Amino acid sequence: MIYEYLLQPFADFGFMRRALVACLALSVSGSAIGVFLILRRMSLMGDALAHALLPGAALGFLLGGLSLPAMSLGGFVAGMATALVSGVVARFTAMREDASFAAAYLTALAAGVLIVSLKGSAVDLMNILFGAILGVDDTALMLVVGSATITLAGLAAIYRPLVVECFNPGFLAALGIRGALYHYLFLALAVLNMVAAFQALGTLMALGLVLLPAVAASFWAREVWSMTLIAAPMAFFSGAIGLLLSFHAGLPSGPVIVLIASLCFLVSLLGGSRASVRARLSHPVHLRG
Repeated sequence: MIYEYLLQPFADFGFMRRALVACLALSVSGSAIGVFLILRRMSLMGDALAHALLPGAALGFLLGGLSLPAMSLGGFVAGMATALVSGVVARFTAMREDASFAAAYLTALAAGVLIVSLKGSAVDLMNILFGAILGVDDTALMLVVGSATITLAGLAAIYRPLVVECFNPGFLAALGIRGALYHYLFLALAVLNMVAAFQALGTLMALGLVLLPAVAASFWAREVWSMTLIAAPMAFFSGAIGLLLSFHAGLPSGPVIVLIASLCFLVSLLGGSRASVRARLSHPVHLRG
């Protein structure tokens, strides 16, 4: 029975194996991006970036149909344009960066839905919004794995200054290093990772596998590397169990995967080793640090 429910779907069906590999790649790269989004207090900005892909992907769909290269390139350009414009608006006006991202998010979502509606059907719109991870083909899988590899290599290259910029940006400024450069490099990697996740989970679900395991890991660890090491297996567990549940129950895969990740977050919130409900109840008020 264990083989029938847990292993046989992956052994018998190629689309399940491709979906599992896509989940593994997204889990490894997305967890690292998610940890830095949390540390930089950019969780909601990450959501805005994920939705900012929609008009670019929709334009790619309008021009080339369900063409993976066209939609991916359009999504990446739209995401980077949103990040740059929001940063410029925040720098040269009194508007905060999170507010400019929020305005971009609402505009992008409405524009993307309108563009898809001009040519596509309700099914096309649902696929773009919620993804179709069980429909990941070899081309999409190569894009996801390639994007994950570039994301990890990029984060490794800027890891030290990025961590310092998270906790003590004044130190970088004192050394004459421009923290804004690493900020925008990180945003570029985040957008690239969102493009990969968009292929599998859609624009509305893409951030779920990135952010929820990272938030859950914050209840178990404090250091950046340890949070990432906990978040990645948690994200892969959510993806694997979500795939199995969607396969056996006939449910849409993307929302099920994100709901499993939400369950991991809830368990961590209640029973994690640090800053959780259990940890706070088990320590007297005067001993809480």
